[in-house]
Amino acid sequence: MYSRQGLTVDSAAAYRIRIQGFLDESWSDRMNGVAIHIQSRPKETPVTVLTGEFQDQAALSGVLNTLYDLGLPLLSVECLAIKKNQ
Repeated sequence: MYSRQGLTVDSAAAYRIRIQGFLDESWSDRMNGVAIHIQSRPKETPVTVLTGEFQDQAALSGVLNTLYDLGLPLLSVECLAIKKNQ
């Protein structure tokens, strides 16, 4: 079950990350299995959207660091939902 209340650094949560540039879908396994979707418009730089669940914010940080190391500018990070412990 998901909610948007009670986020902590060790909460599992679903996130949407938007970056400027192209990231091939083959990176999904190295990025916690996130879904990778390219948004492209003529005459504009492509935007890659990564969507998926992360075990905690340390896992999220690992993906963000990888994107930084690849030289892909971060546009946004959005917490979509927090997984509630059952």
